[in-house]
Amino acid sequence: MTGNDSMIQSRQRGLSLISVLIVGAFLAFVLLVAFRTVPAINEYMSVQRIVKIIADEGDGGAPVSELRRSFDRRGQIDDVSTITGADLMISKQAGKVVVEAEYSRKVPVAGNVSLLLDFQVSSAKP
Repeated sequence: MTGNDSMIQSRQRGLSLISVLIVGAFLAFVLLVAFRTVPAINEYMSVQRIVKIIADEGDGGAPVSELRRSFDRRGQIDDVSTITGADLMISKQAGKVVVEAEYSRKVPVAGNVSLLLDFQVSSAKP
């Protein structure tokens, strides 16, 4: 074994303490953002489900005012607070009732840093 071989073998490999701290801080920030956005995503999924249900009610002959009230009632049950029945765009396309909504939700992350999430929901089949 020569002097170079022993020097190469004794060199350590891996992350330094500073690298571990930086990677850990980055992962903590990503987890913080993920945990903060979960309620907004849950609300979006509830709105999506409710919109499809009330579109089916509209196909059954329910008037627009009843569809809006139905959304509000179902929204209270599912804790939907960002959007109300008055914010819905209800129309008829090809004999089917189409219910659409666009809304934004501001999610505070830390201090004065926030995420603005834009959502678009439609009962029309893509």
